[in-house]
Amino acid sequence: MPKKVGRPLKSESDSENQARIINATTEMIKSHGADYVTVRRVCEVADVSVGTFYHYFRDKDDLMMYFVRDTLFGEFTLATPLANISDRISELYMHLVNKYMELGESFMRSFYTTSNTSLSAYMCEQDGEFVDNSIMARSERELLKAQDEKVITSDADIHVMSQDICTIVKGCVFEWCLNSNKTDIERTIRRIIRNYLSVYIAL
Repeated sequence: MPKKVGRPLKSESDSENQARIINATTEMIKSHGADYVTVRRVCEVADVSVGTFYHYFRDKDDLMMYFVRDTLFGEFTLATPLANISDRISELYMHLVNKYMELGESFMRSFYTTSNTSLSAYMCEQDGEFVDNSIMARSERELLKAQDEKVITSDADIHVMSQDICTIVKGCVFEWCLNSNKTDIERTIRRIIRNYLSVYIAL
């Protein structure tokens, strides 16, 4: 049974409480899949109160989004030069994919499902814009810089391209999951993004 409802005790640090919730969720997803996760089950496994859970997360979807949003994609440095925009965008998305792969193949197969509404809500646009510091917002920013530097043609619709690339990557991840890790996901992502962007590269 989870602890009584209430805010976390002052003696319990925010980092410790949140880490218990995240670790419990990660193990639950690996063992049973994302659909198995509920607020009550997480609280039981993490040994925290329901009130403590709601101190950190609004609901299950908010908790699941942690695995996408805890990386601020707007802040880290990309090694691939802007002139090679295709591989630069692939490098960007591989930061996210590698993070999931570190959590394990079973996690990826469970997390990347059509029933995971938190994932679909995050990796899309809201009121015509991408979520701040999301991978899609960073992708759009990189493509806009490439367009300003005349690497990409001036008539290209960068926002639509950003949407398309995200769809490509999600498709590659789903394919990887379906084939039980038998494909080289990085090579596949790089190849398809190169092919997609090739028609937009300025000569």
